Order: sequence, then structure tokens, then C-alpha cells
Amino acid sequence: MKRFLSRSSLFAASVALVCIHSGLCAPVFEYPKTPTTNQVDDYFGTKVADPYRWLEDEASPQTRAWIAAENKLTFAYLDKIPERPKIHQRLIRLWNYERYGVPVRQGNRYFYSKNNGLQNQSVLYVADSLEADPKTLLDPNTLSPDGTVALSGMAISEDGNWLAYGIAKAGSDWQEWKVRDVRTGLDGPDDLQWVKFSGAVWSKDGRGFFYCRYDAPPPGARLQALNQFQKLYFHRLGAAQAEDELIYHRPDQKEWGFSPHLTEDGRFLVIHVWKGTDTKNGVFYQDLTKPGSKVVELLKDFDASYSFIGNDGARFYFQTDLKAPKGRVIAIDLENPAENWRTIIPESTNTLESVRMFGGEFLAIYLQDAHSTVRFFSIEGSTAGDLPLPGLGSVSGFTGERSHPETFFSFSSFTMPGTIYHYDLGQRRSTIFRQPKVAFDPNQFATEQVFYPARGGTRVPMFLVHQRGLKLDGQNPTLLYAYGGFRLSQRPRFSPADVAWLEMGGVFAVANLRGGGEYGEAWHRAGMLEKKQTVFDDFIAAAEWLIAQHYTSPSKLAISGRSNGGLLVGACLTQRPELFGATLPAVGVMDMLRFHKFTIGWAWVSEYGSSDNPEQFQTLRRYSPLHRIKPGTRYPATFITTADHDDRVVPGHSFKFAAALQAAQGGDKPIFIRIETKAGHGGGKPTMKLIDETADEFAFLVRELQIELPAGDF
Repeated sequence: MKRFLSRSSLFAASVALVCIHSGLCAPVFEYPKTPTTNQVDDYFGTKVADPYRWLEDEASPQTRAWIAAENKLTFAYLDKIPERPKIHQRLIRLWNYERYGVPVRQGNRYFYSKNNGLQNQSVLYVADSLEADPKTLLDPNTLSPDGTVALSGMAISEDGNWLAYGIAKAGSDWQEWKVRDVRTGLDGPDDLQWVKFSGAVWSKDGRGFFYCRYDAPPPGARLQALNQFQKLYFHRLGAAQAEDELIYHRPDQKEWGFSPHLTEDGRFLVIHVWKGTDTKNGVFYQDLTKPGSKVVELLKDFDASYSFIGNDGARFYFQTDLKAPKGRVIAIDLENPAENWRTIIPESTNTLESVRMFGGEFLAIYLQDAHSTVRFFSIEGSTAGDLPLPGLGSVSGFTGERSHPETFFSFSSFTMPGTIYHYDLGQRRSTIFRQPKVAFDPNQFATEQVFYPARGGTRVPMFLVHQRGLKLDGQNPTLLYAYGGFRLSQRPRFSPADVAWLEMGGVFAVANLRGGGEYGEAWHRAGMLEKKQTVFDDFIAAAEWLIAQHYTSPSKLAISGRSNGGLLVGACLTQRPELFGATLPAVGVMDMLRFHKFTIGWAWVSEYGSSDNPEQFQTLRRYSPLHRIKPGTRYPATFITTADHDDRVVPGHSFKFAAALQAAQGGDKPIFIRIETKAGHGGGKPTMKLIDETADEFAFLVRELQIELPAGDF
């Protein structure tokens, strides 16, 4: 029988200082009294206790009281750290710089986002030319007083007259879509609900757009409802959502989702069909020039990844990893699709990330040891030169239609904020369109790439950023970050938070673990399903290498990761607790036996496996952070972060992990959880919430790694 302690007892949290035998003082914490239940699940004859199951209900009065008690304890600790205000102020100054999004040209107008510095949300602007003064088109900061409503997606009609845009509230993945007249700046009556994991694609004539949505969830189940049976619709401008035309759905395939694309000639609707987060997908199409034509299943075997690039009439171009783990470009003739497959750009030694078409050329973005390179190819596949980049970093963007003579892209590195370039395709010339200025000196820092040996001898790349002249004495506070999953590559990127850490005297390390996409699909598959432990081994090997090379020592080493990276941190701190001085698991997947039972969690089964499978259950249980916790173990100082509106990795993961870790702690290091309110998984989080959370994490590291801040404002 479930039995909860009284509400008042949950607030009996205090912090005391007691002296230990060495004569030093260490904090001993009285954590909130978290009730347990006798919940036990049977997995194929194996009994698994889940005493904190009740914390999965984030809306219950008991859970809300627990959240308040945990936050009270956490912030009582943070309030006693004298360096915290100084860190907070420095982060405000570093974040306070103009930053821009990559422009998009539609018709004769240019659209781009800009943040003046400390605006909670970036503002969308429109200009009639690159030289004209931009006008505000949409300011999300006016949509809520606290900045928690974010612009989550947008699509602009071909003539540049209409903007379809999605907004997300409090960090939710759910979106509400509206339509704004670019000429007047006014919204029409369009209001689309229950949109998730979808963009919008305008028809050629601008009379409406394609989008995807789910059926409305049951009342009160907005954050918990399973996201299945997605449907593809066409919405006519000015019409009610109830009148939207259902284009395609599959009631026999609950896990299928759809991403619509329209060929530039307006003839074909191309439907990217996805199954969860599996990289293998299908591609269907519909000929819009033939009224009533059926959807044709062009690529239906889900045997590889296929990404539509463009077309020349009935000749479709795709980026694929079929028989090419690092990627290639192929052409398929719709008139004879079973046989007329032709390789246009063959597989390279580098990983093909994405491809665009401009005029009669392909622009291909590659990853070379986790940093970007860009190369041109003719329409028949012959090499046509490279696009020079400013250094070791990352590119994104290359927006625009095939007929445009120009494009835009962004370049950034660990010490260079995202700089926007205008690229003249005819002249092959880059010029700076917008260049941010941040209040720090990048010349004080050095970036290097090293390769360390992982288990089995695999060479794993890692970026290291630190102050020039760093002494390798093992005493440098070091923050090791990684992700390691879902074929997501960790490339060089700029963050004001990283700069603050470097100014504090820290080393910032980013490990490119297996499970990511840095070296293509083979690298990804080496760290998924039954091989997931390889990811944790790679991360642990990175930590051991940093220690062996005297960059740091266990007492000075912290590890950090978000989402799947939060799982990574949780797994490593429970497997090797003695290796780290502090850990920062954020919005992590901590219960590997139940993740698939909430919202979009079922979609990760292709990456992790499922506890519904007897063999996969054993694999998951072996590394599941929640289930590896052992009472009496001396765990490192841990600062868990999550948000009560996270409807992707539901906060119950972090709640249960924090409660279990606090109960099991056999050492004197603190275990805290910081629970953000009116926020979600991270997307669209207001600037000030980002600054506040980072300041709290760094203050925690200053205390637990015993960091002495530089004098002055650092």
C-alpha cells in the first residue's frame, strides 16, 4: 500500500556544517524525506523495485511539494556561495552581444533573426534588400511577460508575402501555428493546434501549406501523452483547422511520422517517412499536377537513410548511406525507379553531413574529424572546388533556392561567435554580412584537437580549449562534455558559458564518442543498442586520458551532458564514481526500463532497445543509471538539472534518480537537483533562464572543485 509522509515533513531540509576527523569542514545535508512505495515490476522473472514511481506524476500535490523542498535545499546551498553573483554578472556581460540567424531570401525579401543581447527570445526581421533597414516582423518577447513563449518554426511563401510560424510555450514540444501577412504585419484567423515534430511547406501558389499534427491528447495528458499516429494535412490560408485536407496517414503504422517537402518546380510533394529516431527512413511522393493522384511509395524498405536534395523533372537526387556509411549522393529516375539508380557523388573518406543544390551544382558539407569542410560538385558529380573557411569550426545554413545567385551561411568555433557570411555563387566569394562582437579576447585561448585511445584501440577525437600557456600540473579544473548517441555530431560551437569557464581558468573538453555521427553510420552503430556501453567506455577513457596527460585530476574533473548526454553522465558517475570530482547530468534519460512509456520516448527504442525485449532488458538494466545506484557508495558531488514542463525526457527520470542517489550517498559530497519551472527540454529557453542555470552550475563547480576565481571581473 502506498503511504506518503506529511506535506510539512518534505520541507524539513537544512544544511549543516560539521567538522570531520581531518580538521576540515565538509557539508552534511539533510535531504527532503522522500517516501518510498513497494512498487515492484516483473521483467521476465526478474523482480525490479521502483520505490519512487510516484515521482513520475509531476502534477500530483505530493510531487509538487517534493519539487519545492528540493529546490529550497538546492538554492539554500547556492545562496551561500560568495562567488555566484560574480559569475552571474560575468555571464550577463558575455551573453550581451548581438547575434544573428542565417538569412532566408523569399521573393524579393530577406528574413533573419536577431537578438540584441539579453532579449529572452530572438526577434524576426524582414528587409527589402541587404542594404535596407530591417523591420520587425515578429517579436516573441511580446507574447509573454517572462519570455517563455518561443518561435519554434517558420515557413515563408515563395513570393515572400506570407509567414506561417509556430510558437511553443514553456519549452514544450507542442506547437501552435499561425499565419502573418508580411506586408501588413498582421495575423490572419489561422490557428493550428496539436502540431509537434513538424515544420510547414507552402504550396507553389501560396494558397496554403502542408504540415503534420497529432490528434488532441486526452484532457490533462498534454505532457504525458504518447505521440503516435501522426497525420499529414494541407491547410488553406484563412480556413479553420477543422477544414484541413488530410493528405496522408497510416492507421496501421502508429510509429510513422512524416516530413513534407515540395520540389522547387511545384510538381511533387515529397514525403519523408520516419520511424522514431531510427536513421533509416522511407520516401514517398505525390504528383500534384495530377488531381486525385495517389501517394507513391518510392523508397519503402527502410533499409538506409535517404534525404531528398532536389530534382530535375522526374530525376530525384538523394543523400543516402545505403552501401556508403559515410554518405553519397544518388539519382533515381521516377520513370524506372527500380533500376535507374546512379551514384553522382561517391562516398568519401570524410562524412557527408548535408547537400544543397544551387544552379547546376551541388554544395556538400562534410565532417573531417568533427569539423566542417565545404565542397562543390557539378550536377554530374565532378569536383568543382572548395569553399574556404576561416578555420577549425562549424558551418550551417546555405539557405536559398536553386535559382538564387547567392546564399548565406554561418561559421563558428569555440572562440568565434556565429559570423554570418553572404556568398556570391557566381563569383565564388564570401563577404561578412554580420559579425558579432563579444566582450572577451579570443587570443587568450588555444584550441587543439587530440586523439586518445579507447578500449580496443579505437582512436577517438577530442577538442580541448584552454588558456594559452596552460601548465600540465594536474590541477586545472576541467569540464568534459559529450553526447554519444542518435548519430548527432559534436562540432566546434560558440557559447558564452564556455568562455566564462575558460576565463575562470578551466579547461573545456569535448569528446566525439562513438554513437555520434562524426564518422558516419558505422561510428553511430558502434555505440547503440547492445553496444551502448561502448559510449560510456569512450567517455571514461577520455577522462582517464586527461588525467594521465596531467591536464587535470579526479578531484578537479567535472563531466557534463544533456538529454542522451545526461544519460551518459548518469551512467559514468554510477560506474566510476571515484573518477570525477563533480557531475552535471541535465534532463537525462535515467530510467532505461521505462523511458519508452512517456511522450516520444517510444521513438528511442531503435537507439536503446526496449525492456519489453528479454535480451535488451538485460542490457538496459546493466547500465540504467537509476538501477546502478548502490547504497553506501561514495558518489561525487552531483548537480542534476531538469524542468517541470519537459515533455520530451519527462522530469520523472531526474526526480527518481535524484531521490535514489540522495538516499544511497555514502560520502559527504552533495547531491542536488535544480528543477526549473515554466521550461522544457531546452529549446526556446529564455536567455535569462539560461544565464541563471549556468551561473548555478558554475557556482556549484567552484565550490566542489575548489576553484579560485581570477581577481576583478575576470
